[in-house]
This record gives sequence, C-alpha cells and structure tokens, in this order.
Amino acid sequence: MVFGAIAIQPLVALVAGILILLVPRLLNYIVAIYLIVVGVMGLLGTR
Repeated sequence: MVFGAIAIQPLVALVAGILILLVPRLLNYIVAIYLIVVGVMGLLGTR
C-alpha cells in the first residue's frame, strides 16, 4: 500500500490532536515542527 501526502495528513492531524489533548505543552513543538516541514516542502517545491 502506498501512502501519499493526502492520505498521511489526516492521520497526522488526528495523532497531533490526541497528543495535544493529553499533553497541552506539546502544542508548541507540534506547531513548530509543522511550520518547519511546510516551509521546507514549499522551498523544495514538493507541495
């Protein structure tokens, strides 16, 4: 089975949401990692 970015995004969002509910302090790290990944993908033209 091949996972594309479209199939992975909802799964990542769900896991991130659960982690934020369990450990609210993780929100800063999750947002920072998301922004870094989106920025790198934008620079590389992957998106």
